[in-house]
Amino acid sequence: MSVFEVETKTVSAQLVLDSNNTTNKPEAVRLNDVEKLVDAVLAEVGNHIVLGLPIAIGKAITFSNALYQRAKADPNITLQIETAISLEIPRAKTDLENKFLAPFVRRQFADVQELDYMKDIRNNTLPDNITVFEFFFKAGSFLNSSQQLNYTSTNYTHAVRDLIDKGVNVVAQVVAERQVDDVTTYSLCSNSDLALDMLPVLEELKVAEGRKFVCVGEVNSNMPFMRNDAEVSANTFDFILESQEKDYALFAVPEDAISNADHMIGFYASSLIKDGGTLQLGIGSLCSALSYSLLLRHQSNEKYNQVFKDLNIETKFPLVKKVGGRGIFKQGLYGCSELMVDGFMHLYRAGILTRQVFSDLLLQTLLNDKKIATDVGINTLTTLLKHQAISTVLTAENVTYLQKIGVLKANITLYQDTLYSNNESCIADLSQENTLKWIEKHCLGDKLKGGIVMHGAFFIGPKSFYKALNQMTEADHAKFCMTSVNYVNDLYDHFLGDQKIKAMQRKEARFFNSAMMVTLDGSAISDALENGQVVSGVGGQYNFVAQSHQMKDSRSILKLRSTCVRNGKLQSNVLFNYGHNTIPRQLRDVVVTEYGIADLRSKPDHIVYTELIKIADSRFQPQLLLQAKNAGKVAANYEIPVEFCNNTPEAIAAICNKHKQHGVFPKYPQGSSFTDSELKLIKALKSLKNKGQSKTGKFKLMLQGLTATKPTEEILQLLARMDLTNPVKFADRMAQRLLSKELKNK
Repeated sequence: MSVFEVETKTVSAQLVLDSNNTTNKPEAVRLNDVEKLVDAVLAEVGNHIVLGLPIAIGKAITFSNALYQRAKADPNITLQIETAISLEIPRAKTDLENKFLAPFVRRQFADVQELDYMKDIRNNTLPDNITVFEFFFKAGSFLNSSQQLNYTSTNYTHAVRDLIDKGVNVVAQVVAERQVDDVTTYSLCSNSDLALDMLPVLEELKVAEGRKFVCVGEVNSNMPFMRNDAEVSANTFDFILESQEKDYALFAVPEDAISNADHMIGFYASSLIKDGGTLQLGIGSLCSALSYSLLLRHQSNEKYNQVFKDLNIETKFPLVKKVGGRGIFKQGLYGCSELMVDGFMHLYRAGILTRQVFSDLLLQTLLNDKKIATDVGINTLTTLLKHQAISTVLTAENVTYLQKIGVLKANITLYQDTLYSNNESCIADLSQENTLKWIEKHCLGDKLKGGIVMHGAFFIGPKSFYKALNQMTEADHAKFCMTSVNYVNDLYDHFLGDQKIKAMQRKEARFFNSAMMVTLDGSAISDALENGQVVSGVGGQYNFVAQSHQMKDSRSILKLRSTCVRNGKLQSNVLFNYGHNTIPRQLRDVVVTEYGIADLRSKPDHIVYTELIKIADSRFQPQLLLQAKNAGKVAANYEIPVEFCNNTPEAIAAICNKHKQHGVFPKYPQGSSFTDSELKLIKALKSLKNKGQSKTGKFKLMLQGLTATKPTEEILQLLARMDLTNPVKFADRMAQRLLSKELKNK
């Protein structure tokens, strides 16, 4: 264990999780004027600021914008911003895009506050005294940007170490606030990921080395108040910026459309999940497709199994029978995911995310071994006795323990070896049959307490997700634990739980991640291009892949689309080789495309190569096979089995269209942020964009735009939504004609 890990484990529980406020640190100074807050921070740490901001929606935007503007106006201040995923409101690149996007943006992102530094980065007006570093980009947002210079490559679990090495001296994040019995506490809400580990270490450095450091909490009433590990005491922060008269809205991600290919990936992936197991999800349409297929499997199992049969999964992909399933979830799943997305909430409401895990190692072991259940019975008590968790004659300590875990009711008391329940009493000797009968009648609780169905490190999602979190009951909140990313992403000992308990909780884990490309040796490319340009970042992907290989019944599953269009040309995402990788080949395990499942773990190269070729698009299979044979990685006489030679979009469309007639595989299973009219426009605009990607395509579109057709009343309404009813400019008239024709053909 490293010195850093020892420091974190030693001080974290005391300094951050102490909701009883027993440390000597005073409570935070509360301010409602952000400029006064900036003054106070500068007075505390000086004019060289290394500002740590959380990933995604956890950034303290009001404070960081005020600090940024102060530094922008005063070159004597140097501001170094350390963060990840700086979210931006979408902006159009063309006039036509703007006609569609502007009304949607006004509606979807009303009251969302933007990051001033991002505006200046986009306008190339970032001052010389300000630098912005990120360890994870919003996917594709900084390709061919000067921000490529400032990317820090790191695992999510190493981000705290890197921030401390870089000299972070101000941490600022959004928090929620509540009062219970006149005690004010705060929630780290969407971002418990780094703060739980970083703040204690910085506090210790402050004391031990005199290091200057302040922590700022910015209260926003729109933030869901998450309980458990995310709820911290008032003295966690040095300064609190109080809730404003009207707090800005949280950045909400619009729901993704799920294509046929994405649905197939999600369906295959869902068949690899075993009832009673553990689930890590990603984000985006592949994640949405997986959660949809899990809902289908549980709620409409007959329909699910018909798709399963039509895809011939059991014969083509025997791994499913070995590690997965296709039945309903009787035991339920437990979520252990760095990112908690809305898919988990849908699974929870559907009765799938129900497997509770406990921090008590013996309890978790007994649950795993099915010697007890979460429903409390006399067997629960006798089993704990058998395993020496309690003594035969109950002690006060035993009673406290049993009440804490829910085995005994809260009103049970013990005095002089006698148990009392209201006006009834009985000797506390568990060797007596009468005592057990009396306890069963008067003392037992209903269910074990302290069970968690979801451990997450940060969250982001659509508006409906935030609303659902805000509307959770206390009973719901008790089961959801936003916690440290080091707890979630690693198996190593942590102050919140050691390796033994984490491994016991995460049985039959299926850690899903997305990749951009995979090479035939099993390496995965997920974060960057071979020229060094960073698309997104490593994040926690390596953590979960490596963690999966440490547990005997866990599987790491990478999902990717088999093809993409690059520079106007269709290309395979299953490649012979590539000049970069995120996950090395020695960590290969399971890969899923829309054409099936490749089981790679423990396999020799010739099988790995052919397994991946079998789930590639058939238009690229001959070339891939030839390259593999030429390299001596596949036998010269090998032929792709005929059942894997029809991997085409048309074959997928046929399967999906058949089942769409029965309500399966909708494009927006959980609804859409777009109106019906906007969805029709999106389809037409995407089609036009695809047609115009080549020079020939552009020329054909220009010819079509020279002639007009009479639009229907519906098309006229859609053109009005695009402000193309009476175009004046030549470009707008062309756009009106092309869009009108495209809408007519749809």
